[in-house]
Amino acid sequence: MGSNGVNSGRRKFLTAATSLVGVAGAVGIAVPFVGSWNPSAKAKAAGAPVKADISKIEPGQMVVVEWRGKPVYVVNRTDAQLEVLPSMNERLKDPDSLASVQPAYIEGVDRAIRPNLLVIVGLCTHLGCAPKFRPEVGAADLSTSGQQWEGGFFCPCHGSKFDLSGRVYSGVPASTNLEVPPHTFEGEKVLVIGVDWEAA
Repeated sequence: MGSNGVNSGRRKFLTAATSLVGVAGAVGIAVPFVGSWNPSAKAKAAGAPVKADISKIEPGQMVVVEWRGKPVYVVNRTDAQLEVLPSMNERLKDPDSLASVQPAYIEGVDRAIRPNLLVIVGLCTHLGCAPKFRPEVGAADLSTSGQQWEGGFFCPCHGSKFDLSGRVYSGVPASTNLEVPPHTFEGEKVLVIGVDWEAA
C-alpha cells in the first residue's frame, strides 16, 4: 500500500507536469497564429498619418516628409510666387487640375488649403522620378521659347516641368499635375499628411 501511495503521487505529479507542458505548447503555437492576424508594424506605418512641424519652414523653402514610402514636398510659397500662378495657366496642360489626383477640398490655382503652403507628392506623374525643386526665377536652363522660368519643379529623368503649384507644363512627357495627398492641420504649426481636412 505504501508503494501504491508513492506511485499514485508520482502519477499525479507526472500527469500535472505533462498537462502543463501541453498547455504551454498549445499557447506557444496559438499566440503566433493569433498574432499573425494583427497588421505588422511596417503595415501600420505604411498607412499611418504622418505629422510634420511646419513652423520652421522659411518663405520660399521646401522640406520633404516621407508618407507611405513616398516623398511629400511641403513648400512655403512667398506672396510673389503666389501672384505669378494665375499667369501660368496658358503654359499648362491642366491649369484647373481637372484630370489630376487631389482631394475635393483642394481647388484653385494655388492647390492648397492654406494658400502659401503647398503639399504635393514628390513623384513625377510620367514615370515616378523625383522632380527637383527649382524656385529660382529666370533659370537659363529652364527658360524656353522666350518664356521665362517662374520657378517650380523639374524632373531630370525626362524633362517634365511643373509650376509652383505642381501643375504640369504643356509639351512635356508627364500628363497630369503632381498629386496632392490628403492632409490637414493641427493648429498653426503641425501638418498632418494622410488625414482628410474635411474629416479632421
